[in-house]
Amino acid sequence: MNVKAVIFDWDGTLIDSVDHIAESLQQAAIELGYPNLELEAYRDIVGLGMIEALHKLYPGVSDEEIVRIREGYAGYFFKKVTTPQNVFDGMADVVADIRTSGRGCSVATGKSRRGLAQALTTSGLGHHFDTSRCADETRSKPDPLMLEEILEFYGFQPEDAVMIGDTHYDLEMAKRIGMPAIGVEWGAHSREVLLDCQPHAVVNSVGDLRRVLGL
Repeated sequence: MNVKAVIFDWDGTLIDSVDHIAESLQQAAIELGYPNLELEAYRDIVGLGMIEALHKLYPGVSDEEIVRIREGYAGYFFKKVTTPQNVFDGMADVVADIRTSGRGCSVATGKSRRGLAQALTTSGLGHHFDTSRCADETRSKPDPLMLEEILEFYGFQPEDAVMIGDTHYDLEMAKRIGMPAIGVEWGAHSREVLLDCQPHAVVNSVGDLRRVLGL
């Protein structure tokens, strides 16, 4: 692909964390008396901002209850620190090679800034990224505002960049502004779900991703 910048989702794309997120949210919710949904329901909302995720899981949840669930979730989630071992095999080299190629490299994530700031440091990946946007400082996916803000940082147009993610929220976000996207099959959503967003490609291995990116 002839693009000037590559924008990555974080959880489920670079980091093997989808199950930990889902289990942490499930535990926090049921401790407050909410129905214990199937784990797949919690996996499905990975990528959304927390407020949007909770409204999808538990329609009608109040603002006060959202605060309580978020606090409980943080208590479980931050017990486990993201380390280089949590980076999907080969993805650290992909990110490094993108930078070596002279292209920009950024993150657009549904995580909070607190969560991403810690993970950027402890994963060992942080120094590769020019900028990042989080759901709690802009709008949640699939609204494309975070992509528009990253493009503004670079001074690029949507066609100058590519969004890489594991959920239809990532791919739909890119589609809304005409940015090409690549879906990866090793995260939260299936190939069939990703293909519904008509991405440039859906890959099932890091080798395939490297090929599509021309690395």
